[in-house]
Amino acid sequence: MNFSNEEERIAMVVSFNSIVANLALSLGKLAAGFMAQSAAMISDGIHSASDVFSTFVVMAGVKLSNKASDAEHQYGHERMECVAAIILSVMLTLVALLIGYSGYEKVFVADASELVVPGQLALWAALISVVVKEAMFWYTRNAAKKVNSGALMADAWHHRSDALSSIGSFVGILGARMGYPVLDPIASMVICVMILYAAYEVFKDAMDKMVDRSCDEETTQKLEALVARVPGVEHLDSLTTRIFGSRLYVDVEISVKDNLSLLAAHAIAETVHTAIEANFPLVKHCMVHVNPVSEKIHERCPLLPPELRPSNR
Repeated sequence: MNFSNEEERIAMVVSFNSIVANLALSLGKLAAGFMAQSAAMISDGIHSASDVFSTFVVMAGVKLSNKASDAEHQYGHERMECVAAIILSVMLTLVALLIGYSGYEKVFVADASELVVPGQLALWAALISVVVKEAMFWYTRNAAKKVNSGALMADAWHHRSDALSSIGSFVGILGARMGYPVLDPIASMVICVMILYAAYEVFKDAMDKMVDRSCDEETTQKLEALVARVPGVEHLDSLTTRIFGSRLYVDVEISVKDNLSLLAAHAIAETVHTAIEANFPLVKHCMVHVNPVSEKIHERCPLLPPELRPSNR
């Protein structure tokens, strides 16, 4: 989307804070994992480390999507945020598979005698991680809603997936310390599934925005109600929407009285256009087409030469 300077500043500040917090958290979890000999905590630390790289991807996506339209990209660069989110989902998937394979090896390939009971330090690290990552989720989520950034929202859910994986780590480590050491690597496999699900959600949201998916039904109904209230609109013939990155395009067809002048019909269309863009900040552009109320759209081709008229086939 095209951020204002203030919105872009908010996105950059949140991303920078995420990088600092994730660096500290990942180093702490990795250190605790190795010292306490916990596979689950090491996996959790790798997950947090991946957050650092994903936030750089988010920052790049925000910067690129905020570029002004140019001759080669006349509709803007908003979809660069979607590209950033897709890259983020791929990174999440790779991290998940790496963690899952490591846990699988320890459970099904390695000798049971090689399983180690993790130290208490790993438990404390998991608890701290849950608190910090959940706080980062809400912090980033609120900022993403404020500036309507899909990539920033994807990063927020990355934080939430890390909080969930830390809960899995805590359960696995606690179980291992209670006499079931196999639960520690099993926790790594559970973490893998959680991260894969988060990656799927991020990817699905990005793809919906890439393939011109229509907006939600509630927004459509509000748009239709607004158009119907505009003076001079006799009938709303059609209203279609498509999501473009974090913004929305709207195409409207209205019917007006047949005897209106071109200037009067244009004024009504301009009122519809202005009303939609003024009342729905997410709408990047609204196109309005005017029809005479007495004719159906598929019958209206009298001025076309025969060779350009629709075929009856």
